[in-house]
Amino acid sequence: MTETQVPSGAEAAPDGEERPDGAEALRLPARAARALVLAAVFTCAACGLVYELALVALGSYLIGNSVTQASIVLSVMVFAMGVGSLAAKPLQRFPVAAFAVVEGALALLGGLSVPALYAAFAWLNLYVPALVVVAFAVGALIGAEIPLLMTLLQRIRRQDAGSAVADLFAADYVGALIGGLAFPFFLLPLFGHIRGALLVGAVNAVAGIAVVLWLFRRQIGNRARAALWAGMAAVLAVLGGTYALAGDFEVSARQALYQDPITLAERTPYQEIVVTRKVTLSGRTDLRLFLNGDLQFSSVDEYRYHESLVHPALAGARRDVLILGGGDGLALREVLRYPDVRSATLVELDPEMIRLARTHKEIAALNRHAFDDPRVRVVTADAFSWLRSAPRRYDSIIVDMPDPDDVATAKLYSVEFYGLARRALAPGGRMVVQSGSPFFAPRSFWCIEKTIRAAGLSTVPYHVDVPSFGDWGYVLASPSATPPTLGLAASPPSGLRFLDAEVLRASATFAKDLRRTDVGVNTLVHPRLVEYENDEWKDV
Repeated sequence: MTETQVPSGAEAAPDGEERPDGAEALRLPARAARALVLAAVFTCAACGLVYELALVALGSYLIGNSVTQASIVLSVMVFAMGVGSLAAKPLQRFPVAAFAVVEGALALLGGLSVPALYAAFAWLNLYVPALVVVAFAVGALIGAEIPLLMTLLQRIRRQDAGSAVADLFAADYVGALIGGLAFPFFLLPLFGHIRGALLVGAVNAVAGIAVVLWLFRRQIGNRARAALWAGMAAVLAVLGGTYALAGDFEVSARQALYQDPITLAERTPYQEIVVTRKVTLSGRTDLRLFLNGDLQFSSVDEYRYHESLVHPALAGARRDVLILGGGDGLALREVLRYPDVRSATLVELDPEMIRLARTHKEIAALNRHAFDDPRVRVVTADAFSWLRSAPRRYDSIIVDMPDPDDVATAKLYSVEFYGLARRALAPGGRMVVQSGSPFFAPRSFWCIEKTIRAAGLSTVPYHVDVPSFGDWGYVLASPSATPPTLGLAASPPSGLRFLDAEVLRASATFAKDLRRTDVGVNTLVHPRLVEYENDEWKDV
């Protein structure tokens, strides 16, 4: 293929009107100029993908259900990219100025997208509409980049359209790869969600505006050039100022999401951990743990939840006990009440949760320093993967996982998961699963119970009142043909504050409006999720 250089034209008029010019006006070899523009394409593509991933991740943290969040963001952005490409066609007459304006807007909007959506969620309760608007705007600006960049490349050196597109998209796709890897492995760990997006916005502004304005500086009038440089400086100033205030903003926005004062907040690679603390009217301290915004326990009534979870499962053999989840150590505390427990293995995904349960003064006191017991073995691993190669069988298995409001957690309530757990149960063993609320999410509760039965286990559902959660349910299961007996050990440990034989008898009775609902079975290929929406549980 023969490439021909565009003849140089006149320089820009004093009034700022942009006029076509050739490679000679660049005062840079055509090959070097093209490489510089393709480098800008590479960087802008990386920034664009980071914006997409940041929106998906934010929705997953705040709302849950990452599949829905990813679908909304990606579908809206891809559609908007097509709209943006069409809208950019008239701008090809003055591509330098147009591209600088597009990149300035993209850097500003993309960099501010995360704090803006966080604010919409925390104070306005308008997250999903705001997400659609932001995703559309960012996508449209990303879509406008390609035709403008193609025009700039052809201004440097005319070449066959197919070759030009190949060069452009090669740089674009490789940049997207780098951006996709940088977001989870570099930006989030080092800068966090808000500051990471702001930093990428600044990089986007420099790469998209400065490079093009410097390279094509003779193809645009003095006043237009000065205005665009001033615009870039303003964008960087806004992003920089927001970066400096990001810490205070995040604290204020996070506090707006919680009723009680926050005493600890940490973002780990797996979740957001928040601890709140207040003193009740009775003078008791109410310490609460939240994971990704979902309440895990209140120190005022957690004993009701954990006694009901653990002790029915330990009414049978209990020499070797396996706890899946329960990184706060409260279920482990109940297990260690039994002196005949020989070993207790706890499998938790997030090592930060284990560290917190060991070192946080109030949580460690609440779990009675359970992790210091020599009978305890802690494994940091994904429970599903770990069960596939479980080293032994266990007399009792306690499944204390977060509610299944996402595909990532729904797999821990699937037929496949319970099948693996059944394989890890010793003959005559017992398993208990926390199963959500039969009142607020009845379809989810009965779906879990039916799914456990589909894995070949006999089940007994039961429920108790935990004031912080409301009516809360569990499923006791056994690999035997007959359902396990719902009761306590012959010699239950002393000091139980809530559970006794009478409570358990009542817990197996379901009122008319809570009785079994006809539902499907949860599997890996057909997850059935539960979302919390508009202050009501919504079954999906």
